[in-house]
Amino acid sequence: MPSIPLFHLAFPVHDLAEARRFYGGLLGCPEGRSSNAWVDFDLHGHQIVAHLAPQECGSAATSAVDGDAVPVRHFGLILAMADWHALAERLAAAGTRFIIEPHVRFKGEVGEQATMFFLDPSGNALEFKAFADLSQVFAK
Repeated sequence: MPSIPLFHLAFPVHDLAEARRFYGGLLGCPEGRSSNAWVDFDLHGHQIVAHLAPQECGSAATSAVDGDAVPVRHFGLILAMADWHALAERLAAAGTRFIIEPHVRFKGEVGEQATMFFLDPSGNALEFKAFADLSQVFAK
C-alpha cells in the first residue's frame, strides 16, 4: 500500500463501451472489476469508476481562471512534465478536441503550471497538469 491514500472517484457515463475505449484505450488506464452498470479503471494508481447513468451526463458550469473558462466539475492528475507533454501529443494525434488547449498558466507567477482540458465521450471534463517545480502545487 502506498504511503499516501489512494483517490477514488465515481462519475457518470452514457455508454460503457465508449468509456472503455476512452479511459482504457486512449488514456491507457487498466480495467479492474466491472458489471453491466459500471467499470473500474486504474488511473495511475487511483480508482476511478465509470457508472452507467446517462441522465447524469451533461455540460458543466465554468469559472474564470487566468483567462480560461474552466469547467467547475472536472478531475485529472498532476503529471511529471515529460509525461504531460507526451499525453498532450498523444491526445492531439488522436484528434482530441481540447476545451482548453495545452498551455502554461500563471506564467512567471506563483503556481505556474502546464494545463490542458478535454471532455470524455460523456461530457465529463478532465484536466491534466504539470509543474516544473512541485513545491508550487499549493503555493500561495
